[in-house]
Amino acid sequence: MTKFTLLLPFPVFILLLFVFPAFAQQKQPPKYSFPVYHKYKDWRSHIVVDPYKQDTLLHPIPMSRQIFHEQIDKEQLAADRADGVVDTFIRYKNDSIISASLTQALIYNIDTMQILIENMPPKGRDSLATNQQKIRYLRAVKNLLHTYNKDPKPDPDYYIALEDNLDSMLVAINERKVIDFVIANPNIYTLDNSRDLFDNPSPERSLIYAEMGKADPVLMIRRLSEFASDTFSADVIAAAARLVPEVVFEYAISTNLPLKSAVFHATDDSLVKAIVTIADESRAPTRIFPFLSDVYYHRKTIPQLDSMATYPNLYFENLVELKIENDTIGRGAYNQEIGYRALRDFVRPMNELHDENDENIRFHCLDSMSPEALYYIMVYGQDEIYTSSFLGAFKRMMARMAPMPGNHLLDTLHHDHFRTFIRMCSGYNTLSDFLGTMNDTGKSYVMTSFINGLEKGNDNELEDAVDVADAFGSIRDSALSEFLKKKVKENYEYSYGIKSRKGMIVYSLMSRLFDGNKDSGNDTGAATTSLRLHLPPINIVPYKSLINDSGIVYQQVFFFGDKDGQDSYNSFIDEFKNDNKWKIINEKFWTQIYSTSGKKIVIYANLPLDEPADEKAQDSLVKFLSDTGIHPSIMIHRGHSYHLAATLARLDSNVKIVILGSCGGYHNLALVLDKSPDAHIISSKQTGVMAVNEPIIRAMNQRLLDGADVDWVSMWNELDEYFQKKPSAQDKFSDYVPPYKNLGAIFIKAYRKMNATK
Repeated sequence: MTKFTLLLPFPVFILLLFVFPAFAQQKQPPKYSFPVYHKYKDWRSHIVVDPYKQDTLLHPIPMSRQIFHEQIDKEQLAADRADGVVDTFIRYKNDSIISASLTQALIYNIDTMQILIENMPPKGRDSLATNQQKIRYLRAVKNLLHTYNKDPKPDPDYYIALEDNLDSMLVAINERKVIDFVIANPNIYTLDNSRDLFDNPSPERSLIYAEMGKADPVLMIRRLSEFASDTFSADVIAAAARLVPEVVFEYAISTNLPLKSAVFHATDDSLVKAIVTIADESRAPTRIFPFLSDVYYHRKTIPQLDSMATYPNLYFENLVELKIENDTIGRGAYNQEIGYRALRDFVRPMNELHDENDENIRFHCLDSMSPEALYYIMVYGQDEIYTSSFLGAFKRMMARMAPMPGNHLLDTLHHDHFRTFIRMCSGYNTLSDFLGTMNDTGKSYVMTSFINGLEKGNDNELEDAVDVADAFGSIRDSALSEFLKKKVKENYEYSYGIKSRKGMIVYSLMSRLFDGNKDSGNDTGAATTSLRLHLPPINIVPYKSLINDSGIVYQQVFFFGDKDGQDSYNSFIDEFKNDNKWKIINEKFWTQIYSTSGKKIVIYANLPLDEPADEKAQDSLVKFLSDTGIHPSIMIHRGHSYHLAATLARLDSNVKIVILGSCGGYHNLALVLDKSPDAHIISSKQTGVMAVNEPIIRAMNQRLLDGADVDWVSMWNELDEYFQKKPSAQDKFSDYVPPYKNLGAIFIKAYRKMNATK
């Protein structure tokens, strides 16, 4: 904080020596010490001044409040020091604009706020009340800074707005206009500042909470514990039930009695009453809650729903019926339940029986399922469904859909997730079959809808665009390709006409991906595509980018504690045991493998301890690598798709190659590229298998031992020849997508680079 000292005229200085002898003995204040006697004007002046608009003190600060200023100064110093340099500047990442704004708010504006507090007129308060009031204000300022300093991931926009709100709020309180201020500013900043400025309970806080309950019930219901016993809590609960009924339901089944009681006492509202009825009367309330609308509209009774929930297929069909009806009440709950049940009751059982020759046994779980239900099983199972499982479900959907054309099915489902479905059909070579159920008008409508509208939504909403980009890589129908290319051009022109920057970027990239995908099967074509998209090479990872300062390539492999993970680990270790180019060292929580010939490679793999100890092994390894300054440039995930989130949460930002060995859906690709924007990603359309993962890793490591760049095109051609001699693994290898063919990842990279260029 820049605290400045005014040069005082000599007579005033002499006066200070006599009137304030203690001050005369003080040393020159350190940089962050508030100069309590240097920043005030002559209080004997008869000039009328506005105490709220001064940048200097009107009166000296009493000793009783100096300690609070010192506490503020210390917090400012901590905020300044956090970036490693004490220079009165708070750096936020590499953003100079945000850094300047944050510095202004937390250093200079806080300085001014300290002066503001000291200059505030008493407004009829006696000296004791005035002192206590100003101490409370100073504590609020200190707590704001302290909260910022303790926040592991501070949002600069939040703290900048919080400081601005506090400044205005202090004046409103002092002028006894807090009610007007709250009504004009019902937001999170007013709410958070009120915790330090008002007692609880107090009329002011009750007003703030009540107004916030009206303005933002979603935010307030998550803070119900702060006002559960207040009379206005029922209004907040009722409003929140229409927006986030699942949160109200969680309170209704909670063991936290104050929260549960607050919900049960809010049953004058019919929707809250329906939620309480499920919580209070159902044998399995969490399973029944997705059918909240059925209870609310009295379509089904609790006993009927409890009975239905015991039959997985019937239960799923009823969930799908809610989707078809497009019910808005409880939509989040039934969407989540459909995703969970699609995987648990259908996709995983089909996958587990993949070696079963009898289709009637493998696909028994799909018996009697409607085409709409089969559609959702495939769509919601996208991250885990095997190729053969998808094909089995697709075949049954097509048979049960007939003679209804596919576009009518999509209309029935309100085109919900239809881009994902089209992308999956394209990837599994069934798109022509699906489009073949439609006449030319229907086909044109579906594929036009597939391309149209990608300019909508926020700049970072890219899931639909990534689905389209992924589909491009698998479309072999030349007439369909030309049709889509024409639609891309039309949409670019439309986006240009409406001045949609997102649309122009998306469709420009789509056009380049269309052209580049035809030629990217060789190094020259891939290099051309990279230039066309303004990206680093999509087909080569330079060896020098993978080594650290000591010339070592570090790799980290994540294993999990289920049977599949333990089998994968044992098979992985066996790859190195009998190869004299490698040595293995076993530790308590991980295994270290390092090369003994060729270039230096060190591989760390956590032990697949029985769940949940496998997480401890992973965390222990991550901590060891961090503590020793090791940053792996290659990360390999060896586990089912449902374990992938745990791996990505531990991803090192230095990673350059990521082998997922499982589906690389949009959210997974985006998470990887959030950490490492230029990472090369290998993923599979289904869960990875040892028979494919290990040859890929082996081929990559051989190049690294030779000190060669990782050329994906040549490596994939060699692997293709290798797997042609192994028919049992050939089909599974064809499900793996190399980095130069991973159009979803390439699109995200290119879009982010173009969008960042203002």
